[in-house]
Amino acid sequence: MKRSSSLTLTTMLAGASLTVAACDDTPAAARWDQNSVAQGEQVETFQYADLDSCKTANQIPDAECDTAYAKALEDNDKSAPRFEAKASCEETYGAGNCVPRGSGGGSFFTPLLAGFVIGQLFDGGGNRYYRGTGLYRGRDGYTTGWGGTLGRDYATGRTTIGKYGIDPPDAVRQAPPRMQTRTSVVSRGGFGGGRGFGG
Repeated sequence: MKRSSSLTLTTMLAGASLTVAACDDTPAAARWDQNSVAQGEQVETFQYADLDSCKTANQIPDAECDTAYAKALEDNDKSAPRFEAKASCEETYGAGNCVPRGSGGGSFFTPLLAGFVIGQLFDGGGNRYYRGTGLYRGRDGYTTGWGGTLGRDYATGRTTIGKYGIDPPDAVRQAPPRMQTRTSVVSRGGFGGGRGFGG
């Protein structure tokens, strides 16, 4: 009897939490924080500065280099980190590493593409496929537009990245990019102050 009551209460609490989540007007994809979400299982990756470097390395087929590079350029257009101000972008990616983008030639700033990464992934049937995306060089290393960070498997010496940092779920991929702005501004002159950013 006690077990039955406990199960009913647990089910009711789970239902309540789902109801609260359903009442939130913000779409799930928009709530996804690229910098804090679990990036999924680590997968082996290959990092290249450009298309020729990929083909010369002979680590993966040339056709996969072409496909991954094209995808990196596409992702750069759609998902490169966006900043309202050049100064904010350069605080993360370094002086001279941010460019104006968008309609009118400067509605926002993004970091320069510093190369691309190709991950070896497996589908639900255990078949291997490759996925590429762009890389940005920040003060703390290389990251993708999806919030993935390159790491190293010290047991094998191979470069790795979280699966979702290179191949995120469709809901995330289709969500509009988040514009990053300064969260605090000095009242006089409008510059300086904190280094935090918000959406």
